[in-house]
Amino acid sequence: MNEMSDTLQRICADTRAEVERRRAVTPLSALKQQISHLDDTPRGFGAALMGAVSATGTGLISEIKKSSPSGGMIRPAFDPPALARAYVAGGAACLSVLTDFPYFSGEIAHLKAARAAVDIPVLRKDFMLDVWQIYESRLIGADCILLIMAALTNDEARALEEHARALDMDVLVEVHDEAELDRALGLQTKLVGINNRNLKTLVTDLATTERLAEMVPCDRFLVAESGIRTHADVTRLASVGASAFLVGESLLRQPDVTQAVRELLGRA
Repeated sequence: MNEMSDTLQRICADTRAEVERRRAVTPLSALKQQISHLDDTPRGFGAALMGAVSATGTGLISEIKKSSPSGGMIRPAFDPPALARAYVAGGAACLSVLTDFPYFSGEIAHLKAARAAVDIPVLRKDFMLDVWQIYESRLIGADCILLIMAALTNDEARALEEHARALDMDVLVEVHDEAELDRALGLQTKLVGINNRNLKTLVTDLATTERLAEMVPCDRFLVAESGIRTHADVTRLASVGASAFLVGESLLRQPDVTQAVRELLGRA
């Protein structure tokens, strides 16, 4: 595993401590028992994304988050269900909801409320480091989980993916450079996210996707993440093979989120 940035290292340490606190209250066996009584099934995140690309040429994962370490407070008037509905009205194929509180002001309640308001699949955007979190994600209604290769060893990533797939959840694996992409391709998931944000500087550069896209095999599904602000950006990355895009901040800062999504997709 590559050396983590100080920020990611700090987030992961805090996340592990938080997981231990929550596990002490609700052990894994209790999560599994609660899951066995669920009557809701995952909505098929990858299928929805690929279906949107087949139908329109572009699959958009719209993100719901209140703040971030790089962007500060993004949307003070924060209403996850209203945002979810606005995203769907604009043409989003899937949602991504931040559930990390210390760094993103996220809550599990945000994911539950957003998912209940719409019928499209939802990615739980958090720092998945422990199998306990995978079962928690299924219990709260996540249809897909994120695996960040910069935060995981190969064995950890494989174990987390295996548990997610056993629970019928999809996996989006996120990479930032060539070494992480090479490791990510050892997983079974077809969903490969290239994050344009430099973990050390937090600066975004779309050239990251342009550089790594040619390394993504044709049997994988490329998702470009971070720094995507305009339809021109979407067109630029589509030219190197990205047909799906994860976008949050640039949409959340607009007063009319539905119109912002339409303009991003070139459907205004």
